Amino acid sequence: MPDTPLTTYPFTAVVDPGDMALALVLTTVSPEIGGVLVRGEKGTAKSTIVRALAAVLPPLDDGGAQRRVPLVELPVGATEDRVLGSLHLEKALADGVAEYEPGLLVKAHRGLLYVDEVNLLHDHLVDVLLDAAAMGRCTVERDGVSVSHPARFVLVGTMNPEEGELRPQLLDRFGLTVEVAAPRDPAVRVDVVRRRMAFDADPEAFSASYADAEADLTERLRAAQVLLTAGAVELPDDVLLRIAEVCAAFEVDGLRADIVTARTAAAHAAWCGRTVVTLEDVRVAARLALPHRRRRNPFDAPGLDEDLLDEVLGEDDPDPDPDGGPDGGPDGGGGGEDAADSGLETGASAPSSTTVDAPDHTGVEEGGERPGHTGVEEGGHARLETPQPTTVTATDPYRARTFRVAGTGRGEAGRRSRALTETGRRVGARPGSTGGVHLLETVRAAAPHQAARGRAGGRVLLEPADLRVAVREGREANLVLFCVDASGSMAARKRMEQVKTAVLSLLLDAYRRRDKVALVTFRGTTADLALPPTGSVDVAARRLDELPAGGRTPLAEGLLEAARVIDLERVRDPRRRPLLVVVTDGRATSGADAAGRATWAARGLATTGVTSVVVDCEAGPMRLGLARTLAADLGGEHVPIGQVSAEALTGVVRGRVA
Repeated sequence: MPDTPLTTYPFTAVVDPGDMALALVLTTVSPEIGGVLVRGEKGTAKSTIVRALAAVLPPLDDGGAQRRVPLVELPVGATEDRVLGSLHLEKALADGVAEYEPGLLVKAHRGLLYVDEVNLLHDHLVDVLLDAAAMGRCTVERDGVSVSHPARFVLVGTMNPEEGELRPQLLDRFGLTVEVAAPRDPAVRVDVVRRRMAFDADPEAFSASYADAEADLTERLRAAQVLLTAGAVELPDDVLLRIAEVCAAFEVDGLRADIVTARTAAAHAAWCGRTVVTLEDVRVAARLALPHRRRRNPFDAPGLDEDLLDEVLGEDDPDPDPDGGPDGGPDGGGGGEDAADSGLETGASAPSSTTVDAPDHTGVEEGGERPGHTGVEEGGHARLETPQPTTVTATDPYRARTFRVAGTGRGEAGRRSRALTETGRRVGARPGSTGGVHLLETVRAAAPHQAARGRAGGRVLLEPADLRVAVREGREANLVLFCVDASGSMAARKRMEQVKTAVLSLLLDAYRRRDKVALVTFRGTTADLALPPTGSVDVAARRLDELPAGGRTPLAEGLLEAARVIDLERVRDPRRRPLLVVVTDGRATSGADAAGRATWAARGLATTGVTSVVVDCEAGPMRLGLARTLAADLGGEHVPIGQVSAEALTGVVRGRVA
């Protein structure tokens, strides 16, 4: 086996890797498990551990010759041609030969395919990975090439949940998932810093000090692989029944969870040097294989109820490992700290709530009540009590209408607005060398020059300047900026319930369409950027959950803050077009000439060409129509809050047709 590259930090030198190291080890012992997804905050050694893993894996045997297990990194911005492979352009142009050039999936065969920030991967690449993971082959049918190659690999992805969640289809393809967080113990943090500084100062000496531990780990991995592939690990029927009971108790979808849990339990037994799977192996496997399969939408908090797990599994054998062998961790120690015990809280749960405090108006709210005020007779006089914070809970999110940005963009691939993208239907061709080759247009560009190039018959003479690539039209992802009125006019319980449910439903729609989201709120005298643009809709849901309501309505400040966010994001991400969603009843009551300033701010936004939607929250028999006027000033669409749901819109259309 070749020497470990000195630039690779040793796997065994990572301080307290916990469940992450265990999951990576088990999926390499049994690649059929289906890979690992590592979720956690930035700076938690996710990439370091993955890259270090490849160096300790037993080498592959290719007919007597040994080679290192390949580690192929798939960049988030890679093109489909780079991932799948495509026509070898140089040979096609120079020799007229249609030859296939393998992509990254083929190069990862029998190795590790590592995707950092996998949650930011383009949808079309996700589809490619899904097909390859399901079939174990990479198939290309394009540009006159029809070829299929084996592509069996262990998929390892890392992600920061604050930057957005994964599509459910890809999430389910990962066999195991772990949550990681930076250690909170100062002594552990000191140990991490000392080791890293020692490695940076002298990588060769530092790696040499862990050479024996690395070799022992490699040998242990080899022994576990041999034990498992030889069929020496028994999975008793009663243990398999317990696996089925656990999966049923946690209400996971489909049967993939049962299969993955069984394979993981067998791999854990082999890793521990045992030949019979025990309930302790099932407990470890369930902790790694089930949490991500329980999530129904991005607002569900990840994790596993370990009390329920213990209740279903009951008691294990009194001594599952009589020989005193290792019990799980790569260092011979335990399997590491559970994600459930690590203090992580990712994701927000719907339904959510809003704290309501003092309103600002003198008008009577819905149902004849003035929100936040209680009339109490004291000494013969009416008294207004100080309003107490209350909790307003949204109902379950519904399927929302689809709002799109006008025109055709050139943003990142997504599922909302029309755009020129790398996938979709072919609408033309352009000169270039990156992207899918448009053969017909390439030949058409070369045809007028054949006589000048001396062609007397035979193949068409091509030059690089003839090359044309396809222009495709698909869908792009957008920035959906919510500008939410949190003033006293919105504080009535029924109204805020509607507002929260509508915004949560639109957030869920943004998640499905791969959008970035941002949240601006306005109340009192100011507007706040509650959430800067992010891909994490569950974080947006948490911000909305904490949203207080009450005070006057600074509508102009809210619109100006929205304009500022849009201008800043245009500099940071100029290709991503914004969609502004203003949720308000249209009232403006804060400051001198509040209504005039709001009109001025709205018309200013309209001149920037931003596509906007005003969700009208006004209710009651006496409506002023201010939100409709605001929509006209913005040059946007006016939508009553009751028509945000797709079903409600369908009903309105049917009624009008009738």
